[in-house]
Amino acid sequence: MKPAIAFKKIWEDDDMVELTISFSDGKSLFQCDVYVGHQTMAEAVNDLSVFKNQIYGGLYDLRFGEFGPEYASGAFHARFEFHRSGNGKLSITAKAESDWNDFTHTKVASNATLYLKTEPVLFDNWLNELNGLKNGSSNEAVLECTQ
Repeated sequence: MKPAIAFKKIWEDDDMVELTISFSDGKSLFQCDVYVGHQTMAEAVNDLSVFKNQIYGGLYDLRFGEFGPEYASGAFHARFEFHRSGNGKLSITAKAESDWNDFTHTKVASNATLYLKTEPVLFDNWLNELNGLKNGSSNEAVLECTQ
């Protein structure tokens, strides 16, 4: 298992897309489904394209879906940070939550937080793939991470 964040389109209509998001640090793997509006996807791609040039301390929060039992499906939140001491590497704190389901006397959702690192060239490759996902020319975008 290689460290990565993968977005895979599993459904879409005129208003939104449903993605399966998988992320792994090389030892652990978590997967969830999220709904994302086409406008939200377009804004994220544009914002990430600006962020990629902020290598001296840039910070960006990517949010697809919302956490909590009140919302449909799951949620994914990734904080991308070019930390000053990171020697040009990109640090990522990725959090996700599955859909909420009945469990004994309550409702529960599985969740995970993983810490990943990647390099600017791998991030650029992912942005190109994410743009293809947004435009409909691709069904998958994978951000390769380093160990």
